[in-house]
Amino acid sequence: MTDRDTVGFVPPPYPYDRLDAYQKLAAAHDGGIVDLSIGTPCDPPPPAVIEALSQSNSERGYPASIGSEALRRSIARWMGRRFEIDVPISRISACIGTKEFVATTPQYMKLRRPERDTVLYPAVAYPTYEMGAILAGLRAVPVGVDAAGRMDLGSITADDRQRALMLWINSPSNPTGALDDLKAAAVWGRTHNIPVFSDECYTEFIWATPAQSILQHGLEGVIAVHSLSKRSNLAGLRVGFYAGDAEIVEYLQEVRKHAGFMLPGPAQAAGVAALDDDEHVRVQRDRYLTRLEFMASTLSKWSGIEIGIPDGGFYLWFNAGDAWNFTEKLAREGGAIVSPGDFYGAGGSHNVRVAVVQPDAKLHLVAKRLGM
Repeated sequence: MTDRDTVGFVPPPYPYDRLDAYQKLAAAHDGGIVDLSIGTPCDPPPPAVIEALSQSNSERGYPASIGSEALRRSIARWMGRRFEIDVPISRISACIGTKEFVATTPQYMKLRRPERDTVLYPAVAYPTYEMGAILAGLRAVPVGVDAAGRMDLGSITADDRQRALMLWINSPSNPTGALDDLKAAAVWGRTHNIPVFSDECYTEFIWATPAQSILQHGLEGVIAVHSLSKRSNLAGLRVGFYAGDAEIVEYLQEVRKHAGFMLPGPAQAAGVAALDDDEHVRVQRDRYLTRLEFMASTLSKWSGIEIGIPDGGFYLWFNAGDAWNFTEKLAREGGAIVSPGDFYGAGGSHNVRVAVVQPDAKLHLVAKRLGM
């Protein structure tokens, strides 16, 4: 046995830690850093949500791992209003945000189908799809995307299909904002007996069409994953949920129950209040669209790059040529930090992602620094 054979897993650098040097450049500006690198919401959640959080009287006891009946019913009501679908609450379950769900589900699915060893995911994507596979000791196989940003399911080889444990799809995409063909993904998964997990955390921020869910094309063989972090500015509460195929939901409910995954009771109460209020989401949509338009115009004029509005999400995604050089120049001249596209896979190496999550005043400060 060689030394190489005995080396255990060494976590790679966390992508955003690679921006430390640019933080210093941006911090030199009067007014400090304007961080547009991470999609952390800055706007306030509705007062009713905070009231529900503080007055639930549920902090003493252990919460239900699958989520309270009140939470699951509010999720079902929301899906009925937003997608015009009727999902039984038995097919709905809570999770602690969605990042932990994305990162841990592959290992549980592997236990369910030990003969399979491959996780498929978009080639340009949120990095946790790949990391979840790696942490489970599985093959992480990126699937190419076409010019419109949709997964090229036809490019998946017969070998990878036979070995596939699950397929991740993300629409609207983080980072590209592209809308995928959710019906085609659902049909593909059922045809090949491969569960499709659809990350729909940005569905409230679709600009090109009405909100979309893979569940609109049937529940069999698919799981939709949602979060309140973006739609309700509740990233700190970690309220998420998944819904869909009865057998998969029941299996994950039981596994996660044994693992002790429990969304705190007060957070569940806040989730009910947030899901039952559509108006604050409309207000947030208007904010993000205004910010997207402002920053697209500002950065286009400054850089000479034509930057368009995405079909969904609150990220600008564009080819900057040398992405790291663009990132450094923007930090130096505008005091703003953005994300080079190679954080999201080799296919995005020339691109830059700009999260328009800062208050309007800070975005205008960046524009002023850039002379726009």
